[in-house]
Amino acid sequence: MTGWRLLLTRPADECKVLAGMLAEQGIHSSSLPLLAIEPLVETPEQRSLIMELDRYPAVIAISKPAARLGLELLDRYWPQPPYRQVWFTPGSASGAILADYGLAVCWPEDGDDSESLLEMPHLAEALAQPDPRVLLIKGEGGRELLADTLRARGVQVDTLILYRRRLPEYPSDILLQTIQAERLNGLAISSGQGLQYLQELAASTWPVLNRLTFFVPSSRVADMARQKGVGNVVACRGAGTPALLAALRETPVPAVS
Repeated sequence: MTGWRLLLTRPADECKVLAGMLAEQGIHSSSLPLLAIEPLVETPEQRSLIMELDRYPAVIAISKPAARLGLELLDRYWPQPPYRQVWFTPGSASGAILADYGLAVCWPEDGDDSESLLEMPHLAEALAQPDPRVLLIKGEGGRELLADTLRARGVQVDTLILYRRRLPEYPSDILLQTIQAERLNGLAISSGQGLQYLQELAASTWPVLNRLTFFVPSSRVADMARQKGVGNVVACRGAGTPALLAALRETPVPAVS
């Protein structure tokens, strides 16, 4: 596993933590964050939703930024959160943020995505009441699978949008320079949007990335990568660090050309 040399593309603070954990395993990495998190200015609509938090038997924080920013609002308006409420996240990393705060939170034991969350019996139990409601905390854009599926099940879904993602500004040749200078043989992508930003940054050098092994969080993102012409794709069983480490252990390091 120590032969891997990875490009990390998560937001800057997450890259720093991940790089440290990889270094402990003897894995070299270089960070080029592709997702900058930009909190949105609070609006009256946001304030209204958070002030009515006790109306929701279930709250879903879709990501780590959603969990962190949601807690900031909770601190501002709810010194004591509604005690009968259950919070949900698609993965353990975002769930741990809420659990450390002291909230009752559940996440899938198998899987690290919206599909796994939707299959959770605990979510069905929380919504097994007349006129069920869910507050979905998220960023701008992204998948609508959670909201669409819950609405199809008869659940009222209100959306609290707290941030947007953007591609940081980089010199046009930074991606190729980093890969060559660091002699990288793998690349970790944490989402479909991160993959899209990678292709945007690569521009005409996109075919060069085909010699790298792409580690992606799910079969869905793996399919997206293959549709973009990526030849070597490994679908990890989740977006968290344990899933990436497991995939690195199971995947042979490519031979040096």
